[in-house]
Amino acid sequence: MSRAGIESGWGGLKTPSVGLLQRKGVLGFVFTLPADIILLLLLAYPFVLGIWLSFTNTIIGRSGSFVGFSNYIELFHSDVFWLTAFNTVFYTCVAVFFKLMLGLGLAIVLNQDFKGKGLVRAIVLLPWIVPTALSAIAFWWIFDSNFSCINWFLLRIGLLKTPIDFLGNTINARLTVILVNIWRGIPFFTIGLMAGLQTINQSLYEAADIDGATPWVKFKSITLPLIMPLLAVITTFSIIWTFADFQLIWVMTRGGPDNATHIFGTLSFQRAIAGGHLGEGAAISAFIFPVLFISVLITSKYLKRET
Repeated sequence: MSRAGIESGWGGLKTPSVGLLQRKGVLGFVFTLPADIILLLLLAYPFVLGIWLSFTNTIIGRSGSFVGFSNYIELFHSDVFWLTAFNTVFYTCVAVFFKLMLGLGLAIVLNQDFKGKGLVRAIVLLPWIVPTALSAIAFWWIFDSNFSCINWFLLRIGLLKTPIDFLGNTINARLTVILVNIWRGIPFFTIGLMAGLQTINQSLYEAADIDGATPWVKFKSITLPLIMPLLAVITTFSIIWTFADFQLIWVMTRGGPDNATHIFGTLSFQRAIAGGHLGEGAAISAFIFPVLFISVLITSKYLKRET
């Protein structure tokens, strides 16, 4: 057989497989298959198992039986659950709002040229870099009823006559954990929005200056519309992380006092792990999913409309 015939024969053998892999859909599936398997094992399986457990009366050390919607019905009749639902929504809305406002303001300031800008940017990142548990322990000490350095300072300079019970009072405890969450989440907004601000063409601002536009008009007509898609994505991620928060509140208050700072994550952990009622804990955690799904759905629809 001639050399051309041999090459033709080998080419004929390779053509089906090579042609199959050259298809975009098949090649993309092959490349993403390892990641898909990992996601199925680490995300899909625990999620499905959690949903199943929420329909059972499983407790630690004993396999349960299917009980239908009994866990959900009991939660709907629980005052603690409705208080937790209020706490979760209040905690998320207030914290995300202030993180957005303060993060946007800081991003605009840090996007300007001034001396020491690099140092200030590094300092702004610190709350995001420090591990959540470590920062929560530090703030627990700062706001502790007996050893609060804030109380000590205010008492020494005469602004207080009695210490403030930051974590023992229900209203103070709610505001305190929100304040700490805001402190921790501002860098995420600031760095993300600052990256978006740097992509805006400066000629747009120069044209606005020629037309005599005020800073507010330039922000409303140029800055905000151009960073809105990025702002929507960052806000969505912040809502997800804040709504499903756990470490910060568990370390600082463990849901107290009098369940005033319990959110879905902490109450679920308390009932499932500390209390041993896995079915009830799984049912509580299941209420996190619809809110997160709706947030992602709204954002994705908005981004599609923008594009």
